[in-house]
Amino acid sequence: MTPQTIVCLGEVMIELSPAGPGLARIGVAGDTFNTAVYLRRLTDPAVRVSYVTALGDDIQSDRILAALREEGLDTTRIARVPDVMPGLYMITLDADNERSFSYWRGASAARTMFGPGSTLGPEDLAPCDLLYLSGISIAILAPDARRRLRDWIAGFRARGGRVAFDSNYRPRLWSGPDDARAEIRALWELTDIALPSLDDEIALFGDAGEAGVMARLAAWGVRDGALKRGARGPRALDGSGREIAPGPVGVIDTTAAGDSFNAGFLAGVTRGAGITGCMETGHATAARVIGHPGAIVPRAIW
Repeated sequence: MTPQTIVCLGEVMIELSPAGPGLARIGVAGDTFNTAVYLRRLTDPAVRVSYVTALGDDIQSDRILAALREEGLDTTRIARVPDVMPGLYMITLDADNERSFSYWRGASAARTMFGPGSTLGPEDLAPCDLLYLSGISIAILAPDARRRLRDWIAGFRARGGRVAFDSNYRPRLWSGPDDARAEIRALWELTDIALPSLDDEIALFGDAGEAGVMARLAAWGVRDGALKRGARGPRALDGSGREIAPGPVGVIDTTAAGDSFNAGFLAGVTRGAGITGCMETGHATAARVIGHPGAIVPRAIW
């Protein structure tokens, strides 16, 4: 059965990007947000795509909520936390136009999810057919909140729900690599559709190469999904080892390449496509996105 209700879980932040000397442009960004936006654009209107997070009660949280709604995402499950603000990050360009990032997210509203006193519990992720989350989604949570989420996911899968996961490893979000390895392994063992990046997996788990990553994920129960390999294209994780041959792509900005691939792959799942079709849709979506600056291609030119 193809999923008709998809929930994307994570954190949306305010983005400050260069807009001229001494000026910054205010935007909205986040890994699972990027995926949710493209998934909404790529799926049939009958498919409901919801975003779940916690926001503050400030004007920037209002900005984020408006951005989600403008993209047609369901926001009815988003919690609003009084006297707390969303996370923020700033992009800085050096003399060679290489980007660096500075983050202010340690006390963001999203970090309160599923914790003591939160109005948002894992049970609020239901009803849905498919849950999509990333390593960032769990890295920002307190340990007790992570356990509550994992317990709920186990029950959700037992009831027939499916989970899609991208490890999206960001070292600075974790207390250390051991913590990250334990938590991300636990999620891989609860995953139905795996969407990892080769570089992230090797960086975290120290695999010798691609074959090692695939063998480890298979040993942890991964039976579906695709391993993202950048310009080499994706490789199926269903045991077939199938690949697609990517054509030439004009690259302007690789921001959200993996996030948009995930959206395309999952859009294929909603249509009942096979693994090759899902990988082709994922790759085509990513190729389109990286041909434009920024994570989100304006709808006017989409």
